[in-house]
Amino acid sequence: MDTLITVVHVIAAFSLILTVLLQAGKGAAMGSGLGGGSSQTMFGSSGAGNFLTKLTTGIAILFMVTSLTLATFSNKNKSSSVIPSVEESVPEATTGSNDSPDNPSN
Repeated sequence: MDTLITVVHVIAAFSLILTVLLQAGKGAAMGSGLGGGSSQTMFGSSGAGNFLTKLTTGIAILFMVTSLTLATFSNKNKSSSVIPSVEESVPEATTGSNDSPDNPSN
């Protein structure tokens, strides 16, 4: 299940990048007013903005949902350390009667 969501997440990430790069910037509208010929595009004069905006919104929602789902799955799966747990045995400290700094006989 995690692998499937990860694959969908990566595909959504690349799709989101592509749809954002396909969108025209705000300055591209000035060229169409001066006869830039943008009415001859594949989507029409104003169809590309609405279509690509809705597509970008949908892919962004999918990306956010898969991000939250992967974060939730990651939180539920307790991660274990790569280093095996080593029990540390602390040797008992042996103190002599004359070695102690609290001993008033010194």
